[in-house]
Amino acid sequence: MSRRLADLTPLVVEVSDTYASRNAIARDDDWYLLKLQEEVGELTAEYLRTTGRGRTKGADAPSIRQALEDEAADVLATLLLFAHKNGIDLDAALERKWFQYLGRSG
Repeated sequence: MSRRLADLTPLVVEVSDTYASRNAIARDDDWYLLKLQEEVGELTAEYLRTTGRGRTKGADAPSIRQALEDEAADVLATLLLFAHKNGIDLDAALERKWFQYLGRSG
């Protein structure tokens, strides 16, 4: 299933809103960037475990790999939340900033 970032955003926002409501999390303007930083830190920790430079805490290789993938998903979802909160169209920004170098139109 292929989706554009703009298609994923409402789903991520819904999950985040539900989680915040259930856990009484107040999300002010700074929360989105601070949460993104937290998630990047967690991704870094899992990457270190994956590459043998962090404690495995008894986890096997498949579990460690899944944790890395899950943390990568958390980073992407949190980036989508940050962009949504700040009115950033990531699809358009990627087209402008990255894909211009492909030399294709459209």
